[in-house]
Amino acid sequence: MQNNLPTKDEIRRIYLFESLDDEQLDEVIKSAYRVSLTTHERLFERGEHAERFYFLCSGQVKLFQVSAEGYEKIFEIIQPGQTFAEAIMFMEQHQYPVSVEAILASELYSFDMRVFRNILKESNDSCFRLMTTMSQRLHSRISEINSLALQNATYRLVNYLLEQIPDGATERPDIHLITQKSVIASRLSIQPETFSRILSRLIKDGIISVSRQDIAVHNVKGLRQFIVQ
Repeated sequence: MQNNLPTKDEIRRIYLFESLDDEQLDEVIKSAYRVSLTTHERLFERGEHAERFYFLCSGQVKLFQVSAEGYEKIFEIIQPGQTFAEAIMFMEQHQYPVSVEAILASELYSFDMRVFRNILKESNDSCFRLMTTMSQRLHSRISEINSLALQNATYRLVNYLLEQIPDGATERPDIHLITQKSVIASRLSIQPETFSRILSRLIKDGIISVSRQDIAVHNVKGLRQFIVQ
């Protein structure tokens, strides 16, 4: 339906489409549609044939894989304003490497990989501009991976908490976790029991207090000390 299609202004803000002209954007829009997911609803499963990629408008989804032993590993939590599955269009095997499930009720735009790939084939300028943008994003993700690999669990959790504090807040900011602690722990590659021990240590030191999904930071400076040590 027409009212489910994104507008040019909406998709021009998506990094993948920044370099496209109006005619190219029209082609992308014609192939797009809106998807609604309820909480815990699956969008696609690992191994399914990949024909579309996605932009999250609202809500929250997780990219995950379940091991042969039944353990779930979360690779990424997608927030509004992020795309996912776009890299598959440049791969030889067009299969989704992970499963996707809504953590919260979510609204997404779905785009046809073939349409976008054909646009890039026909325009060298658009292709090279996109490569520049994707290279910049890749450097950012490499830095994140290095942080996960090289820093300890306390650093990762504290860094995550600091990222949730509004800019400029210095006195007793409150953090509301919209994502379950178990999901955050998996995303940060921290075992649940280790996650709980770190929170307990921060509570014992008087740096934070925790009430369900709400965290009050009593000592922002003290919290920051954990990532500068």
